[in-house]
Amino acid sequence: MISKYSKWYHPYKPASDYKKKVAYFSMEFGIDQSFNIYSGGLGFLAGSHMRSGYELKQNMIGIGMLWKYGYYDQARNEDQTLRTEFNEKHFDFLEDTGIEVEVKLHDNPHVKVRAYVLKPEVFGTVPMYFLSTYVDGNDHLSRSITNHLYDSNPVTRVSQSIVLGIGGAKVVEALGGADTYHLNEGHALPAFYYLRDRGVKKDQMVFTTHTPEKAGNEEREARHLNRCGFFGRSLSNDELQNEMVNGDMINYTISALRMSKKANGVSKLHAIVANDMWKDYYGVSDIIPITNAQNQNFWQDQSIKSAWLDKNADAYQSRKHELKRELFDEVAHQTGKEFDPNVLTFVWARRFAAYKRADLLLHDFDRFKRLITNKKYPVQIIWAGKPYPFDYYAIDVFNHLVHQSKNEPNLAVLVGYEIDLSKKLKCGSDIWLNTPRITREASGTSGMTAAMNGSVNVSTNDGWIPEFEKDGENCFVLPALDHNLPVWDQDSIDADNLYNILETKVIPTYYDNPQKWQDIVFSAMDDVIPEFTSRRMADDYYKMLF
Repeated sequence: MISKYSKWYHPYKPASDYKKKVAYFSMEFGIDQSFNIYSGGLGFLAGSHMRSGYELKQNMIGIGMLWKYGYYDQARNEDQTLRTEFNEKHFDFLEDTGIEVEVKLHDNPHVKVRAYVLKPEVFGTVPMYFLSTYVDGNDHLSRSITNHLYDSNPVTRVSQSIVLGIGGAKVVEALGGADTYHLNEGHALPAFYYLRDRGVKKDQMVFTTHTPEKAGNEEREARHLNRCGFFGRSLSNDELQNEMVNGDMINYTISALRMSKKANGVSKLHAIVANDMWKDYYGVSDIIPITNAQNQNFWQDQSIKSAWLDKNADAYQSRKHELKRELFDEVAHQTGKEFDPNVLTFVWARRFAAYKRADLLLHDFDRFKRLITNKKYPVQIIWAGKPYPFDYYAIDVFNHLVHQSKNEPNLAVLVGYEIDLSKKLKCGSDIWLNTPRITREASGTSGMTAAMNGSVNVSTNDGWIPEFEKDGENCFVLPALDHNLPVWDQDSIDADNLYNILETKVIPTYYDNPQKWQDIVFSAMDDVIPEFTSRRMADDYYKMLF
């Protein structure tokens, strides 16, 4: 029996503003805790987009990868430091569509790719199709391509892009084709090469760039990609030369920008930075801003929402106290420490990467010690987040924080940073620390969902924050600095400003002026909703990009 999900299908009639058929390609989607095939912010963002697409009745589908081992499971060694585990996942809620396509990978012209559908009624998303090479008839190497999200083997990474891009484009063709093909980051770039050869026009291809970080803008040797089957066919030397930049390289972002009718950055500031980054390359499309956002219905606690809508401070504080206790149960479970819900609680939680500076609070260690031992103004601090499993510098920072927190009763480092823990941290914290070096964070969205739940942002003025901030009224923002300064100087200045803001503004306001604090909490919710919800974002994509 042929499933209705083996053709382009939605369980609703698409709304009149969203009739255009859009296929949304992303290497990761964060949909639900039980579907843990994502690494972090990019996945959370894509998941919220799929949820809001469903809520708005958009004629969109998602195309992703079914990672057999997910990203990784975060555990601890005997000394509490980070241990990475790779455990096989099973998702019984996925349905085999019966759609199977073939892609050419390296010297194998017949690698099978199977599509599994996540139906809208499971988690409240648009229909989503997840691709696997763990298929009967594939050899061992081919079957292993969809084992690990962001595999550390560079040849496997290239193969993953080909499966998502070309395999995904062929699945969309089998479903009836799309009016617009959207790449959420450059991972699925082979889709554009394949579609171009199939007669799909430039005005049907759009692209979102998410980061100014070099590691997020893949660049690989052109002849190697050609041998791998990256372009859907073997390009001639002249054709290949036309695609090369920076010597003999293919830059995924530049190629996507050249083939797109339009592209977007993920905040107003990021669009400026991105246009400047790529302005010297011919033929690239303009990059407009569509600021990232998150799904309010999924991320905001309903009791917090009701208290905010009623502006009922008592109801808010009662619920916040409960949410802090739920978070602190997790702290006790993992660390044996008893945190106090009456104490001001900071959280730093996101992907561990050097530019995000998880350890900025420890930059001046003597001052840090004074902060965490102040009897008049006590604080509690929690860190959480997943380093890339082979980013040994980031893992070292994580482990350094573990060691520093061991003998301090009011410090904790948590593992298992996925959707459930992320919710607990955002709902149970009073302060959301956001410390990237400015111009390096394209958007950042964790602070949006934190603000939805009454956690006040203390942040550098980067990413989405310049569009939101009213310093001292809905958040606290570090003063601007020259981002061209040496990194050490930037860190010293930002750390000094962070201590000053915490010592003279944030902490005294919380303890000495609770009415002012409550005003800041409610003002932040007023300003983050609906402007930084994914209903607005999903609507913007149709109006401005698709």
